[in-house]
Amino acid sequence: MISDPIRNVHLWIPGYIKARLRQRQSPPVKHVWLVLADHFEPLWKRPDEETARRRVEMWRHSWPEIAARHRDSAGRAPCYTFFYPEEEYRPYLLSPLAEMVETGIADVEVHIHHDGEGEENFVNRIRSFTHVLFHQHGLLRKHNERVVFGFIHGNWALDNSLPDGRWCGLNNELVLLRDLGCYADFTLPSAPSPAQTRMVNTIYWATDDPERPKSHDTGVPVKAGGAVAGDLMMIPGPLGFNWLGRRRWLAPRVETGELAASNPPTRHRARLWSRYAPHLAGNIFIKLFTHGAQEKNADVLLKGGLDLVFDSLQAECAERQWQLHFVSAWQMWQAIEAVRQQRDPLTVLIQRPGCKPGVISYA
Repeated sequence: MISDPIRNVHLWIPGYIKARLRQRQSPPVKHVWLVLADHFEPLWKRPDEETARRRVEMWRHSWPEIAARHRDSAGRAPCYTFFYPEEEYRPYLLSPLAEMVETGIADVEVHIHHDGEGEENFVNRIRSFTHVLFHQHGLLRKHNERVVFGFIHGNWALDNSLPDGRWCGLNNELVLLRDLGCYADFTLPSAPSPAQTRMVNTIYWATDDPERPKSHDTGVPVKAGGAVAGDLMMIPGPLGFNWLGRRRWLAPRVETGELAASNPPTRHRARLWSRYAPHLAGNIFIKLFTHGAQEKNADVLLKGGLDLVFDSLQAECAERQWQLHFVSAWQMWQAIEAVRQQRDPLTVLIQRPGCKPGVISYA
């Protein structure tokens, strides 16, 4: 863990400024889309089976009660996306999550940690995991006749982006993910890690260069009416400064959209999320993340923290006359694609109420 929040800030400050300047030229905001992306690791620190089951059960017990208390502008309950690690797959840990998916208040996507095992190992692991999730648990979905998934890379090391080459080892990971059925990556932001990219607060296309690491360091912003312009769509969370949350004099906290015991949600942070998150054609796309299986984080989130997230964003949107939409990672991608193709993104909500997986195909 990097203790200094300002470390490696030079990597993203220029991109942060560019994004802020682009936002000033954006059309007025009408819609805010919120996704909660959990790096959900019930086997964190290698616990015994009882502890792992308890970590899942506390979400299975508390999340439905929280979701029932909140509705967005369309009257829809929040949808929580669990990015589940392939290496922690246990049927008895996935089944409770699948039950929540069935009721429309949760979804499951793909998370993985790997460390130089090679291309064949990576491809086999992802392919096998997505097959199991889809065919044995009824998770994920088919799009244009293939099983697709959203992705988060463990240790932030997407496309071999750490300087020492650890926790990945694949310079062609973006192309591999595309070919395996990944519809978008949700790893970023990764500050203060050196894996943080120069492109920030922007939904963009990354093009892989198999001869070098960190090909997603820069890319082509997604635009309304724009064409597909890369190998993989990157959907990052907000990245900026929180001066009210500073830990010491003249040293701000870096706002990354993380929900944690060490950085709980506040109304002020909600205002920052809407300010820093990617803006696209009158839409703001807010991706927040957490490590919710860790007891210290779950205790904060399930005992008022998530209620505060929803209440704060609803108050912020009401004050600015914006419509707030609770979506899964999949639905956020659908909404972005609708904007890109100059279709009404609200049709995403009409097509599939809740976020239960299914088979979808459209041009």
